[in-house]
Amino acid sequence: MSSEVQKQRTIAKEVILKGVGLHTGEEVTMKFVPAPENHGYKFKRVDLEGNPVIEADANYVVNTQRGTNLEKNGVKIQTSEHVLAALVGMNIDNALIELNAPEPPIMDGSSKYFVEALEIVGAVEQDAIREEYVVKEVISYRDEATGSEITVIPADEYQVTTMVDFGTKVLGTQNATLEHITDFKEEISNARTFSFLHELEALLENGLIKGGDLNNAIVYVDKEISNGTMKKLEKAFGKEKLSVKPNGILDNLTLHQPNEAARHKLLDVIGDLALAGTRIKGKVIANKPGHFVNTQFAKKLAKIIKLEKRNNVPQYDLNAPPLMDITKIMERLPHRPPFLLVDKILELSETHVVGLKNVTMNEPFFVGHFPGAPVMPGVLQLEAMAQTGGILVLNTVPDPENYLTYLLKIDNVRYKQQVVPGDTLIFKLDLMQPIRRGLCQMNAKAYTNGKLASEAEIMAQIIKVKGN
Repeated sequence: MSSEVQKQRTIAKEVILKGVGLHTGEEVTMKFVPAPENHGYKFKRVDLEGNPVIEADANYVVNTQRGTNLEKNGVKIQTSEHVLAALVGMNIDNALIELNAPEPPIMDGSSKYFVEALEIVGAVEQDAIREEYVVKEVISYRDEATGSEITVIPADEYQVTTMVDFGTKVLGTQNATLEHITDFKEEISNARTFSFLHELEALLENGLIKGGDLNNAIVYVDKEISNGTMKKLEKAFGKEKLSVKPNGILDNLTLHQPNEAARHKLLDVIGDLALAGTRIKGKVIANKPGHFVNTQFAKKLAKIIKLEKRNNVPQYDLNAPPLMDITKIMERLPHRPPFLLVDKILELSETHVVGLKNVTMNEPFFVGHFPGAPVMPGVLQLEAMAQTGGILVLNTVPDPENYLTYLLKIDNVRYKQQVVPGDTLIFKLDLMQPIRRGLCQMNAKAYTNGKLASEAEIMAQIIKVKGN
């Protein structure tokens, strides 16, 4: 996960949008609602009994034929990607999207109006730290049937490149790149959805596209168009006269950019990858992307992130000079041998600390735990983590020598690996929320031999020593 600390954000207040649903052709009311920390993106169907909620989760994807469609316990959300792309593009982590229909309004077929609505209400920073998945190695997913492929590689920030090739003369090959997510509004948000004439004919005949008109979809004419077909289109779109422009698209709509189709595909990639549930720090390269390959990749990414969260072993240069050696630690902590259980501090910030202990056979507890089979007691691993956390807490006051930290509570303790003489323990503690009234809650992990040895949630209190 990222070492650069950023806080989560939600919107400052509610905002409502109204428009037509692409599939139903009926008016839809959608409301963006502020959400608490660690909420993520969720959809709420206010038109159904019980107001069921569907998380924006790749595991709920059921269909990608025409948009990314989610379903949970029989409740559906269609075409979620344009809304999700707007939230990611506007740097919002937590939001509830209320709908009185199975789909958001299509608006103009882009994310433009969603972005504008989010911009009007603004964002607020929350206390919780934003989680970010830092890509350290190449991850790919390929759909052999279509040749579509998505890859993510290490990069300093979230970047996306799309390369599309539709095999038609009218559209040809297009590329689009977003170097900085902060440029989403200007460069990507207004790129509209598009369709080929042969797809549109079939959809119209089967009654599958009721909310579509020439204001929310670019129609590429990729085949000879008969008078009969043109009449059908004029009727469907409610237009007296339609014609094909020299650039091969139906009229009444002008392209925003020559590569608007590739930009819209990039918009879709951002929206679909939001279903992975975690911000990405890496460069996504999508060749011939589509909702199926996008969401399969999001699913794969979510599994990798979950696994890494469980087994994530941070890497540190143990040969580098420590931030604090044992002498400095003893200046900060009241503990003394044989009960001082941390030898070095490797990292220290306002929100995290990393410590180290070299476990040797000289530890007094090995005498009785256990003769002939020395194992470091789990409670002493917790104590060592708590002492390391004490360094973090005492770092928040100007006169740490006048304070003591006391353990208040330990939750969710798990022991994964035995710790034996010769092992090096690395402790990493992260604040779960800002320190308030001297109370500190930390997520604590101990690693050894490239594996998680133990973990817990620790609550401690900092108290000023009487008389000082």
